[in-house]
Amino acid sequence: MISIEDIELAQAKWGENLIKIGSLKTNRNASEKATESMLNELYAFDLGKVLFKPTKAAEIQFRLNLEAAKSYFIGGDNSFKEDIGFALQPWVQVKFKNSSVILNNENALAMGNYFFTDPNGLQVKVEYTFSYIRQLKGPLKINLHHSSFPYNNKT
Repeated sequence: MISIEDIELAQAKWGENLIKIGSLKTNRNASEKATESMLNELYAFDLGKVLFKPTKAAEIQFRLNLEAAKSYFIGGDNSFKEDIGFALQPWVQVKFKNSSVILNNENALAMGNYFFTDPNGLQVKVEYTFSYIRQLKGPLKINLHHSSFPYNNKT
């Protein structure tokens, strides 16, 4: 059975990886390697389909393969011209606040807000839903990542 501790560990790893990628923004080769490592470790592209709807994607909203996800995090892929590299902000802290979690034997869902803090202390609130799967006794991997800004009724 997947536990809440498993979810919190996966979320902490996700945040740590995002911060690491941003810290490497002046070294393109290193940031690419760190992003590929994150995607291979934390996302289930090797196990089947991954549904990925990133926060700041409007032209190509859904990223259904590793290269598309990589572009979102670090930009530089001409197939995704809108990508400037979300992880390259950079961020100095990522904090998850789960609103609710559904736990099962081989999968789990988590929904809530995560908060991204930049080097100037500005914090950005984003809504998320992540689905995690576990194959055998391995680590959790994300097979659904949906992220969006909170609704603004002033627009």
